[in-house]
Amino acid sequence: MGLDAGHVTGVPGLSRAAQLKALGNGVVPQQAAAALRLLLDRINADTAAAA
Repeated sequence: MGLDAGHVTGVPGLSRAAQLKALGNGVVPQQAAAALRLLLDRINADTAAAA
C-alpha cells in the first residue's frame, strides 16, 4: 500500500484480524497524492486561464 514497513504489522499485541481492521478501506497514500496533484493542476490551469 506504500506505507512504511511495520506501519500496522509492527504494533505489538495486534492480532492479524485487528491489523486488517485497522487498515480498513484506507486510501493508498500514493493514490491520494496523485489525486491532489491532479486537482491542484486543474485549479492552477483554471486560475491561469481566468487571468
